[in-house]
Amino acid sequence: MARAQWWRPSPGTIVAALEVLLLSVFALLPLALQHFWVIFVTRVLILALLALSFDLVWGFAGIMSFGQALFFGAAGYVVALLARDAGVTSVFVVLPAALAVGLALAFLVASFLLLGRNPPSLTFVALGTLTGSYAGDRLARGWYYLGGQNGIPSIPPMTAGPVQITEGVAYYYLALAFLIAVYAACRFLVGSQFGLALAGIRINEARMAFFGYHVQLLKAVVFSVAGAVAGIAGGLYAFHEGFVWPNMLGVILSTQIVLYTLFGGVGTLIGAVIGVIAIEIVSFVLADAYPTVWPVILGVLLLVIILFRPSGLISLFVPRRTRVGVFGLTARRPRRIPGEVDGAA
Repeated sequence: MARAQWWRPSPGTIVAALEVLLLSVFALLPLALQHFWVIFVTRVLILALLALSFDLVWGFAGIMSFGQALFFGAAGYVVALLARDAGVTSVFVVLPAALAVGLALAFLVASFLLLGRNPPSLTFVALGTLTGSYAGDRLARGWYYLGGQNGIPSIPPMTAGPVQITEGVAYYYLALAFLIAVYAACRFLVGSQFGLALAGIRINEARMAFFGYHVQLLKAVVFSVAGAVAGIAGGLYAFHEGFVWPNMLGVILSTQIVLYTLFGGVGTLIGAVIGVIAIEIVSFVLADAYPTVWPVILGVLLLVIILFRPSGLISLFVPRRTRVGVFGLTARRPRRIPGEVDGAA
């Protein structure tokens, strides 16, 4: 008699369960939260979009980008200028414009860093994107038209026809809808043949090039897509906060994005979302309880987690190999030959 075996969920099933759980919680949260907390969670949702953009390039393509804030902040400044100077606040204009700015700027950076004659090193790309983020920050601080150090305040509310979309439940569900749509698109992308090629590039770039793949072009494409995601997040963030400032472009935010993803778990998508939720909640609690030393406590906590859980919080639920993902069709069992029994030829 065969021994009964308990059903064990696969890593993919666990990830899917986490995705459904978070979606259900986010969908119902506004029903139980006060206005302040709705605003806080809306900001978390927008930052989760930004973290997804970094996880896409680093977790699935092996591109260490320290400049995601550049695309985020540039899109925020552009929509702020559209609202201030042209009076354009329609959601059907400003968010596509934010996406286009992030996409175009990311492609420009990728053309310089990734599409050269010789394949760039990891360090070159990391320092190049970091330099771009720093340059954007300094440019915004020194340009009077962009408000200098003070940024652009008092951005008019986003509109959908005659209706204003102000901070609160309406803006919360708008941000949630974009997060769900972008997350689903990223999940489809990394599970496609394109995602399989990205996984191969991350694991062994030279071998993929030997097989005939245009490695640098594929990297430029995913880098540009991630820039578009960061651009959408920047547009949403600008109208939610009501102002933009140079820190949105700078190195500090770019580093913060890296920490979000590392803390949650690189190369899983859901890990980036979990990292944003965990760090933002812990930061808020620590800042309220220990207003003078909370950054030190948070830094130690992050160091401990990364030291003992280098794969991030997601490794509490799924093994490290899940970062690679499951691509293509599920392997089929071999067909049974008529008359053949198990264990016999």
